[in-house]
Amino acid sequence: MKKLGFGLMRLPLINTDDPKSIDQDQVNLMTDYFLERGFTYFDTAYPYHQGMSEIAARRALTELHPRDSFVLADKMPTWMVTGTEDYQRFFIEQLERCGVEYFDYYLLHTLGEQLYADSVKYGGFKFLKTLKDQGKIRHIGFSYHDRAELLDRILTEQPEVDFVQLQLNYIDWDNESIESRKCCEVAVKHRKPVIVMEPVKGGSLAQVPEEAERLLKEYAPQSSAASWAVRFAASPDNVLTVLSGMSSLEQMEDNAGYMDNFVPLNYEEEEIIGKVTDIINTGIAIPCTACKYCVDTCPQDISIPEYFSLYNNQHRFRLLPLHMNYYRNLTVKHGKASDCIGCRACESHCPQHIAIADKMKDVTAVFDRA
Repeated sequence: MKKLGFGLMRLPLINTDDPKSIDQDQVNLMTDYFLERGFTYFDTAYPYHQGMSEIAARRALTELHPRDSFVLADKMPTWMVTGTEDYQRFFIEQLERCGVEYFDYYLLHTLGEQLYADSVKYGGFKFLKTLKDQGKIRHIGFSYHDRAELLDRILTEQPEVDFVQLQLNYIDWDNESIESRKCCEVAVKHRKPVIVMEPVKGGSLAQVPEEAERLLKEYAPQSSAASWAVRFAASPDNVLTVLSGMSSLEQMEDNAGYMDNFVPLNYEEEEIIGKVTDIINTGIAIPCTACKYCVDTCPQDISIPEYFSLYNNQHRFRLLPLHMNYYRNLTVKHGKASDCIGCRACESHCPQHIAIADKMKDVTAVFDRA
């Protein structure tokens, strides 16, 4: 299977204010082009385009192409499950929406601390295993938005999963809150292939600062900024495919061009990506180095460095829904930013002399009032 997947979550729209108004004709053209170039992996989910993504997949794929000509992935909306019986109800609805009798890949969607506990409680993993035994799912897995430590525990406790879907891009690779590198290493440890999501970080890495753009163009004048991000995400050996949420035929043509005969980043290209990462990271709002000296003195057990990291990420890329997943998962075990009582006990331990209590108000304004 080629290392580029079509993520059906940012499809072209007729009315940009209406996520349900999918331009089906353009989606059909993009799908045909994708398959003609030898790419086969399509990824949808229950909530994408407010429920219309799965229907668009049916119209573009199953109504127009043989079932064995494409690979289709879908996801269980775990946050909507309130009892074991919900799994069957959602799954049947998804089969009908997509017009298929089975899914090639099927995932428990967006697991973190709480949703993993819920999935165990309601028997989510057992449900997927049963459907795999029945031939209604070919490969079972889960998408993940949390820390590497929890991922290690899940893969230890649920060895029957076939793969894991991770957020992986060069900005989040060493991010203290998202831990792309560490999560990827955990997947290697458990010998689980990785499906990559958000390789261009919601499109943010398609438009990098001018200084960073100049570095990329000096090395490869014809290559787009997005192509560097996708190739970075596809380069680890254990990556099965990289999902790109393509919104136009032009984006698809660009991606298909350099991923048709994929070549991993070489050493020089990795060095350039490192410099680009540094340039982007200079735009941080809070100069926290994640030394964690502040944490032990916090009476509210607030995960200060992680919240600052997410705030900086949000400040640069404006991807609040995505970052809220990580924030909520952190608050399962730690105090919220809004729990800060302003005692400033943390500030005397900060080598960067950050006014932590004041900055925590900024974090609260974004994440606790969203």
